[in-house]
Amino acid sequence: MAQHEGFRETLSSMRVAVVGHVEWIWFGAVDRIPGAGEIAHSTDDWEEPGGGGAVAAAQLARLAGSCDLFTALGEDDLGARAAQELARLAVDVHAAGRSDRTRRAFTMVDPAGERTITTLGRRLAPHGTDRLPWERLEGADAVYVTAGDADAIRAARRARVVVVSTRALEELLDADVIPDALVGSLGDPAEHVDVDLLAWRPPLLVLTEGTSGGRYRTSSGGTGRYEAVAVRGLAGDAYGAGDSFAAGLTFAMGSGWELDRSLAFAARCGAACASGRGPYAGQWDGT
Repeated sequence: MAQHEGFRETLSSMRVAVVGHVEWIWFGAVDRIPGAGEIAHSTDDWEEPGGGGAVAAAQLARLAGSCDLFTALGEDDLGARAAQELARLAVDVHAAGRSDRTRRAFTMVDPAGERTITTLGRRLAPHGTDRLPWERLEGADAVYVTAGDADAIRAARRARVVVVSTRALEELLDADVIPDALVGSLGDPAEHVDVDLLAWRPPLLVLTEGTSGGRYRTSSGGTGRYEAVAVRGLAGDAYGAGDSFAAGLTFAMGSGWELDRSLAFAARCGAACASGRGPYAGQWDGT
């Protein structure tokens, strides 16, 4: 894909952030996902921070040069390691400490690149009452929310553009604010949303369908689809593709681009993530 017109000018001036969760992930590449009572033997394994907040913040940092991440981490070794690793990815981590352990997860990756995830422990989310520099969200160009309580989401709404994962729908409704876009996966029951049951209509609802692209609906009643971008490379996996897509959409909307261009840009971010090993190796810098 050719470099987007005006991208470098946008990059130099964008202020972006993520309000969301971080997990420590152990990855294992297996020849197949085991059935009940079976044992799978990994052919490759590695570990690194993950979770929607971490992945999206790293993708936004790739696009904008840096990204603020408002999160919560356990006061343990894995929490410290996660913050250090994300800092190496140009993510400015603002983390509230929790007495709980940092949430962990084991992810099996099959030969087709599909990931199967088992989480261990409670998801830790930031609260608006946490002593974090929430004032940095005032006037930010774009913020993506994957997790946080109602006060944290209200703080995020101080940005010019706010995109929220449908995973945080309950907290979003408690916050009584309207985001500029809701993003979710059509194939994930945890991300299902029936907008007809909401008291308000999101200006934009995007539902991803993996390699089939996805669909969108606007508050004015407009509907449509976007095409997926072909995944390149043989060593990739799907972990983080959805949140990389959402981060790309957040960046594009914060840049003021029209809808078709924004969705195409986001699809490119999702495909790039899926081309690499783990969530970060393939993430796109927009050029």
